[in-house]
Amino acid sequence: MLNNKVRTRFAPSPTGYMHVGGLRTALYTYLIAKKAGGIFILRIEDTDTARYVEGAEEVIIKTLRDTGLIYDEGPDIGGPVAPYRQSERKELYKTHAQKLCEKKAAYYCFCEKEEKDDTVLLVDVCRDLPYEGSKQRVDAGEPYVIRMKAPKEGETTVDDVVFGKITTPNKILDDMVLIKRDGMPTYNFANVVDDHLMGITHVMRGSEYLSSAPKYNILYDAFGWEIPIYITVSPVMRDAQNKLSKRHGDPTYDDLIALGYLPDAVLNYIALLGWSPGGEQELFTLQEMLEVFDISGISKAPAIFDIIKLNHFNSEYIRKMSPEEFTEIATPYIKKAIHNENISIDSIARLLQARCEKLSDIPEKIDFFEALPDYETDLYIHQKSKIDKTIAYDMLIAAKSGFENLTEWTNEPISYMLKEMAVDLDVKNATLMWPVRIAVAGKSVTPGGAVEICEILGKEEVLRRIKIGIEKLK
Repeated sequence: MLNNKVRTRFAPSPTGYMHVGGLRTALYTYLIAKKAGGIFILRIEDTDTARYVEGAEEVIIKTLRDTGLIYDEGPDIGGPVAPYRQSERKELYKTHAQKLCEKKAAYYCFCEKEEKDDTVLLVDVCRDLPYEGSKQRVDAGEPYVIRMKAPKEGETTVDDVVFGKITTPNKILDDMVLIKRDGMPTYNFANVVDDHLMGITHVMRGSEYLSSAPKYNILYDAFGWEIPIYITVSPVMRDAQNKLSKRHGDPTYDDLIALGYLPDAVLNYIALLGWSPGGEQELFTLQEMLEVFDISGISKAPAIFDIIKLNHFNSEYIRKMSPEEFTEIATPYIKKAIHNENISIDSIARLLQARCEKLSDIPEKIDFFEALPDYETDLYIHQKSKIDKTIAYDMLIAAKSGFENLTEWTNEPISYMLKEMAVDLDVKNATLMWPVRIAVAGKSVTPGGAVEICEILGKEEVLRRIKIGIEKLK
């Protein structure tokens, strides 16, 4: 252990966007390190050139920065810290694999097989070839892979924080490839070498790697290295049967941000997908997570991603913002729908903050401010308040007269006038307010009620829309 510190790593492959499960792994590894005052490392596992996606590394780094998961260490510390990249450490892996060959814990395999068959082999005719003869063939330029020589007797036990002790009979383990024909390491081998050389003390992986864990231990033992603490997390699921998957249309982190979710809300929600902090509190800042995080709270049961629950989290984060903060982030979305410079952006933002689940909903919620939609008169009917089209017509006639005589056009005078008019008409406030809302918005569901909408639209536009409503109801 370097400097006796806890050291963790997030080690994604640059094969696309940041998935929810990947970000959760990054968060947990960050929390483990920082809770202990340790080091959090980013390592890009880019040895699989066939799956490499241009720009994916930049997406990973940007996501970590946007969510506050700042990594501490890289190969060069001058300006922004660069991540470790396995492609830049190619010779290092080859050297370590050759050492295992010398120790007869691995061997050179010359069999001609399809690349897809290279990683799975239970019996290999090259396994028992003399090392000296194999080395001569390698030096002569014959193509080869290097395979681990898995023991065929006994058993290997893996100790995992979440899943406990898992024992595997060695006879079912294959001689997995360590170095491929192109000289690049396999994912499993490069992980073991890097985790040791970087002093990683706690290794977090998805449960799909549980079956490979015995082979990791065999490699650690072959090198004479200390085995790190394993922490296995179960997958994030779309439902009880299916994992979240981009190919099936499930959102990535970038998709969620584009849909109008806040980074802090997303991070908070995914933290609770498989980890329980205990108690009733659900909303945590990153600093608050650090204070309460404990590995023992990680569950082995898969967690189901619930977009409705995420909506709740996001709306709570929106409400916690100051009006100025919300106006700033909401303005680009408001401007997608509102181009009329006479409409107050600040006033619309005040209406939205308490009624908004995600930012991308904003344009559809407020488009009626820009232009009155063509609506059906059935909207005026309200069964609960016993409003039919005849009553709605009478209410709009009265409201038109009241609006025409109103001299001060702000919230309080508008509200006072309408409430007094309801008293004069001997109807409930809702009986008058509902037809006015439909007339000025053309929608039954709006951010804010009739008074707030009227104030923002202005007297001239309100009267124009009231007249349209009267004509529709004639």
